[in-house]
Amino acid sequence: MQTDEHVAAPAIAVPSAILNAEAVPIGTPLEWPIVDADGSLLFERGAVVIGPEERRFLFEHFKPRRGDLAEAADALCAAAEAGSGDGEDAPLSLKDTHLSIGALIGVRPQNASGPMQPSRIIGFAPNQSVFVMPPLVDGRPLSLTVGENVEIVAIASQAVFRFVCTVDAVCHLPFDYVVLSRPGVIRRLRERKSIRVRARFPVRFGLNPDGNGYEGLGLMQTISALGMSFGTPWLVGKVGQRVRLSFRLQSKDSDTLIETIAIVRNAQAALAEDGLASHGLEFEHLDAAQQLALKSFVFDRIDDISHWSNGVR
Repeated sequence: MQTDEHVAAPAIAVPSAILNAEAVPIGTPLEWPIVDADGSLLFERGAVVIGPEERRFLFEHFKPRRGDLAEAADALCAAAEAGSGDGEDAPLSLKDTHLSIGALIGVRPQNASGPMQPSRIIGFAPNQSVFVMPPLVDGRPLSLTVGENVEIVAIASQAVFRFVCTVDAVCHLPFDYVVLSRPGVIRRLRERKSIRVRARFPVRFGLNPDGNGYEGLGLMQTISALGMSFGTPWLVGKVGQRVRLSFRLQSKDSDTLIETIAIVRNAQAALAEDGLASHGLEFEHLDAAQQLALKSFVFDRIDDISHWSNGVR
């Protein structure tokens, strides 16, 4: 029998993107990807959560969402604080810093409070004046006045230095740049093979360095341009072994997926306090784009380098 009456189809309930532990199967391939609250990939579709420990780790350290639902893209930015280090008061010359053109620096008027603003060194004069790009605040040049003093924190390849300069000139031709006077007393804030900052990001890892998949999930703890430390529910390798890594770095100017091989340089069993096994890794292969992304990320996280400066006596 025909009828003109329209019958509405029954509504289909849309599943929530937010997951609970019971919704994540153990030992069977996932039918959908799992992402963190900020969209970072934790497990891809078809990956396997190995056991109860890994599932517990997933929910203790992340906010898992189904990656195939639009709701999963809700942003929840993780905070990261800069690490601090002991300083040294020994006087240094500009030559001793081994700063080079292109080096990252932070600039702040000496009488101001707040974070350092990023800039780069673009040249040196024979009298040890320093030429820098105008520091930017929210994409706009920081207002500087000739004759005022500015604090500088400079990031060299082997250390971080702090000193004060006077603004000698603010130039607009042939492009915008600032001329700073010869630095005053230079102090080394921190010295190490590579500056390391704290970070909290998901890290997928594969135990076969020659493979193309990722079997496990870890939590980044610190990172530098040369390596990182991360925690897992259990030890994933012995010193000297290689692992595959995949993680995403987001800085002010870029969003870069890092996929590389790393060597385990140290490994410590889980501590009672947090239940995480800790691993120190050294990156083995990084292309130029990855190196730049890592350095930019580290510098972005030193957004209040005065935290280091205030520790110098």
